[in-house]
Amino acid sequence: MMKGVGRAIFAAVFLAIGGTLNVIYGIAAISNSNFFLNNQHYVFADLKTWGWVSLILGILELIASASLVGGGTFGRVFGMLAGSLAAINALLMIPAYPLWSIALFALSLWIVYGLAVYGEDTSITSS
Repeated sequence: MMKGVGRAIFAAVFLAIGGTLNVIYGIAAISNSNFFLNNQHYVFADLKTWGWVSLILGILELIASASLVGGGTFGRVFGMLAGSLAAINALLMIPAYPLWSIALFALSLWIVYGLAVYGEDTSITSS
């Protein structure tokens, strides 16, 4: 059995959870929910724009999670891409919800790491 299979499955579950949360928070940001801190200054745009970005990234994370469950290299690479984009999004959303953004950033980094080490050879060859 390849090293990291459990880690890849765990990353798929985390991608599904993160994707679901990003979809919910994206919808909340688009609808100007009172959940987020108001009158914050963002790097590029306003809360509604970042809501759309979060919604799209959440959908990508859900697709990546489904692809990972299906297996194959594409799912792993797509999961790493979706996790990386989610990490960047979490950092850029710090003005809206600071502590939660840092938690999502750490989760996204763990997903990328878990998928990056998946499939490494566990045998040590001696010369």
